[in-house]
Amino acid sequence: MIKTKNLTKIYKNGSIEVKALVDVNLHIENGEFVAIMGPSGSGKSTLMNILGCLDRVTSGSYVLDGVDVSTMGDRELARIRNRKIGFVFQSFNLLPRITALHNVELPMIYSGISARKRRKKAELALEKVGLADRMHHKPNELSGGQRQRVAIARALVNNPAIILADEPTGNLDSHSGEEIMAIFQRLNKEGATIVLVTHERDIALHTRRIISFRDGSLVKDEPVTKPVDAVDMMAKLSDMKDKHNI
Repeated sequence: MIKTKNLTKIYKNGSIEVKALVDVNLHIENGEFVAIMGPSGSGKSTLMNILGCLDRVTSGSYVLDGVDVSTMGDRELARIRNRKIGFVFQSFNLLPRITALHNVELPMIYSGISARKRRKKAELALEKVGLADRMHHKPNELSGGQRQRVAIARALVNNPAIILADEPTGNLDSHSGEEIMAIFQRLNKEGATIVLVTHERDIALHTRRIISFRDGSLVKDEPVTKPVDAVDMMAKLSDMKDKHNI
């Protein structure tokens, strides 16, 4: 699904060069659930921008779902983003004045899908994340966890080849974060390829593989032998809350 070879990204500020990524060789198979970790400045956000076709490589290559996107122009990259990539951001990135349903419809507008088909697909996506009863609410009428579920539904609606999630639990409490990870785990079991950036190892341990970066280089690539079960973790958090209230 994803293959990079000697991927390097250099930012220039006058005569100063900053190497954000250096010779990154990465291979992610179809159906994997991968966490990208690293401290601030390690290159993980730059990598996510490149994987999401929001930025270009300086040198090396990047192949997404069998297509080399390294040398594509802006229009081609926009088409790839819309058709092959679903994005989930820490800040949700929902439009505040329209309903959850209309937020989920947005990617399909740019795909030229008819209004009737857009609505049906958006309804199905919201049902998939457990928001069938909240689809006509605006973002300010939803909790943080519900907003993130809308964002996940929006990411799913075009049936992307890959879902890229950038700190998707960063603005959520522990229980809501586990709800989001439970959705990602279920989607992965159904065949979705998911790459998640997080600075929280507790969240990374919900995935099946952790890739660590430092100073722009890939320094560790390790399997998660027994991923944390988010549904089980939610039950434990509820038990702890009940005991505390008692």
